[in-house]
Amino acid sequence: MIQQAREFESVAMTYLNAAYNLARWLVRDEHVAQDMVQEAYLRALKYRESFRGGDMRPWLLSIVRNTCYTWLEQHRQREDDVEFDEDRDSGNCEMIFEQTESNPEALVMRKQESMRLNQSINALPSTFREVLILRELEELSYEDIAVVVAIPVGTVMSRLSRARAMLRVALKHQVSREVV
Repeated sequence: MIQQAREFESVAMTYLNAAYNLARWLVRDEHVAQDMVQEAYLRALKYRESFRGGDMRPWLLSIVRNTCYTWLEQHRQREDDVEFDEDRDSGNCEMIFEQTESNPEALVMRKQESMRLNQSINALPSTFREVLILRELEELSYEDIAVVVAIPVGTVMSRLSRARAMLRVALKHQVSREVV
């Protein structure tokens, strides 16, 4: 029994960054996200017998997601209530932009692009933001996202398409405001 718990824990720990990333984007607070991941991992360990085998990542991320939404409901903090904080939220998408440039101007431009992207993702409604994060940042398959979010694969594809379209519009709008 102890050996099974250790094996379970070692596999679950490989997904710690993905769990934190999802929680961070859902609750929009790094400290609360850490608490949510810890709580989700404790739940996962407690109910590990309910894991049916296969890839643990979608199963674990669905627990993280449910834990976050339960916390949000209890604290009545929906996406409209939480403002983007540039100091807190900047840099979360820097993994998207590989910083191979040594030119200071290019680095500043990349930082600005990252901040625009971060703000635009943060502005998406949570149902679209979560599928975008799971697909683009966590690189989950449509099927795995369907498991995490508990929706059909077709709905995942539809939400992802709409999220990308909304993100494109938001980014264009931000750029056009900066140019004016």
